[in-house]
Amino acid sequence: MATLGMILSVVGGIGALIFTIQILIMAFKTSIGWGLASLLLPLVIFFYIAKNWAACKTPFMRWLMSFAVACIGWGLTFYAAISSGMATGVQP
Repeated sequence: MATLGMILSVVGGIGALIFTIQILIMAFKTSIGWGLASLLLPLVIFFYIAKNWAACKTPFMRWLMSFAVACIGWGLTFYAAISSGMATGVQP
């Protein structure tokens, strides 16, 4: 189960990175200010997405699904680590 969790984490993380880069490219195409702010300031990218929802809808939904896959993978990996530790008698 840990292997499946790691695979899901990596695939979801790479997908989320790709779609984040797509949104950043769109922000830089809008203006250099939006691009730099989205890259350097936390949460600005979400304001950009909300302001330009029509253009950002598809990459954002794909990012959201990739992030969900990564979170499921992290959860499976954590569960496998805890289960393995409990089976060997290691106390948390």
